[in-house]
Amino acid sequence: MRTKVLTVVAALVGAALVSGPFAWAEPEPYLVGRGISDVTGPAAENGMMGYSKFDQKTTGIHQRLRSRAYVVVDRATTKRVAYVNADLAMIFRAVQEGVLTKLQAKYGSTYTRDNLLLSATHTHSGPGGQSHNLAYNLSILGMQPQALAAVVDGIVESVVEAHEDVKPGSISLGIGELTNASVNRSRVAFDRNPDKGAFPAGIDPQMTVLKFKQGTENVGAISWFATHNTSITNANTLISPDNKGYAAYQWEHDDEGVRYLDDTADFVAAFPNTNAGDMSPNLNLKPGSGPTENEWENARIIGERQNRKAQEIYRGPQSAISGGVDSRMRFVDMSTVQVEGRYTSTGQPGTTCSGVVGASTIAGSIEDGPAIPGFSEGMQSPWKKLFEPLQMEVPQWLRDCQFPKASLVPTGLIGATPNIVPLQIVRIGQFHLVAVPGEVTITAGLRIRKAVAAEAGVPLQNVLIQGYANDYSQYVTTPEEYDSQQYEGGSTLFGRNTTPAYQQEFAKLAASMRAGTTLPAGPNPGKPPFTDINLQTGVVLDDKPADKKYGDVLIAPKASYGRGETVTSVFVTGHPKNNLHRNHTFLEVQRQVNGQWTRVADDGDWSTRYKWERVGIAFSNATITWQIPADTPAGTYRIVHHGDEKSGWTGKITGFTGATAGFTVG
Repeated sequence: MRTKVLTVVAALVGAALVSGPFAWAEPEPYLVGRGISDVTGPAAENGMMGYSKFDQKTTGIHQRLRSRAYVVVDRATTKRVAYVNADLAMIFRAVQEGVLTKLQAKYGSTYTRDNLLLSATHTHSGPGGQSHNLAYNLSILGMQPQALAAVVDGIVESVVEAHEDVKPGSISLGIGELTNASVNRSRVAFDRNPDKGAFPAGIDPQMTVLKFKQGTENVGAISWFATHNTSITNANTLISPDNKGYAAYQWEHDDEGVRYLDDTADFVAAFPNTNAGDMSPNLNLKPGSGPTENEWENARIIGERQNRKAQEIYRGPQSAISGGVDSRMRFVDMSTVQVEGRYTSTGQPGTTCSGVVGASTIAGSIEDGPAIPGFSEGMQSPWKKLFEPLQMEVPQWLRDCQFPKASLVPTGLIGATPNIVPLQIVRIGQFHLVAVPGEVTITAGLRIRKAVAAEAGVPLQNVLIQGYANDYSQYVTTPEEYDSQQYEGGSTLFGRNTTPAYQQEFAKLAASMRAGTTLPAGPNPGKPPFTDINLQTGVVLDDKPADKKYGDVLIAPKASYGRGETVTSVFVTGHPKNNLHRNHTFLEVQRQVNGQWTRVADDGDWSTRYKWERVGIAFSNATITWQIPADTPAGTYRIVHHGDEKSGWTGKITGFTGATAGFTVG
């Protein structure tokens, strides 16, 4: 009898623990970690990547560039994936190789090409020179080792931070629509698509948001939306993450209180791109125009619209992510893919071609910014060495393959652009991320997603394109768009069947993942020629006026300011290449609190600008501005500049700090 009573009591207690206020929690399905670090390269005299403009070289910083990383581990199988989104124009294979080398030195085989996905926001306002392919270093005057190292090191740091941060957690998925942050910049080509009805307004309005939690704490978000990160024009020379960087900054810094230099990144919010190949943020279809005529205000507004919509989705209905974690990656030679008729627009078997740049590529996208001048220009010193490898006639067989493209340069044949590229799918539960090494138009993206969804056996909304991933091979247009040879079609390297080939090859990855089989790694891309060409001069020495010290104030702030006004100060400085100040700053705005100076802003903030200027041969000035935010507390402030000078005698680099006198804000 006593045994029976105890059994009943135990059952009742057990039921209470399962369903009552002391219910046992279900174990969290994943381990989740997130990290963030600085990938800002040389802030002066480094060509900028994106617009292919030879005279667009960095002269300072508006906001720093950051890498945001997320690690997800399936607790049931211990399989993991690492996802990175960085404030860069593109990810190049040189970056992927550098990151993997460093991660594997630290963690062995934990991170591989299969389970590490690197992606870029596609800002056009950052330093370039991180590619091993000559075509992407042309306007930069060659490979820039310092710029490459900054990106590799920053990405590695963000992944390490995410790796060390993993804790039991959960992930959920939300989907919404944003209709006032993009416009179709290639409507002539888009309208040729028989399936254009999937996008009645000519844009892809879908925003997809992953919410990350550790226990009950919200710790991060990834918010995909298709729009070019080109609110800021090719006239700009200050480093900036553009509209997507502002979206991330506003959520992290303004809304969550993150202070990057204080190591308090308790919330990490990435705003990656998806199939944005024909999506522009310039709503008036001209550079720097729409919704206003101020490019900086446009970057802020388009960024804020993405942030506000992302947070609305984040707080709204979410579907729990459940199931395993998996990944597949293989190299595919996109110059020789034999495409089955079920994927081509004609229903007949087709083929891809070795990469060729078309005539319309040179013109650029007039809605976002014209591109490189004709290849006949700049053929004399100092650029002759850069252009010589490109002076190769396109063979007739390749012209025929690329028809109707007006073929200019056979970049794939000479290794100036890659033919062999990495294709990858990452799966987190029911969510599939298709990593494409290029810029995919919305209709091309839709077709690739449909092919993957069919093979994976999942709803279309659970498949998303991640553009600008793992390498870069320019545009991906549909056959119909290719035929119109707009900028995007001329920049589709592998010919008319590029999208059908991606449909076929990504479908193979999806089928392998569903079946649990492995695939061969594919051909080894090797290292392309002309990798080490660099015509950009480095820092020889710094000098200053005889009556000045480094850090001296040349132009001091006024004695007092009101909120909304701009404080300006100018310092004697050295070259920013002497020290990139990654995870640090070239400037501080400090407030006096109880007799101590406390930092309130730095060169990663929207309200500040750091501008470097060469004076004569070796003198340098640093102009620092601070637009005083409307919520700035009254008090005494000062501007501080951190710099570094290089001795012409010894080559030694020495840091220095200068500060203005205090001024009041009231």
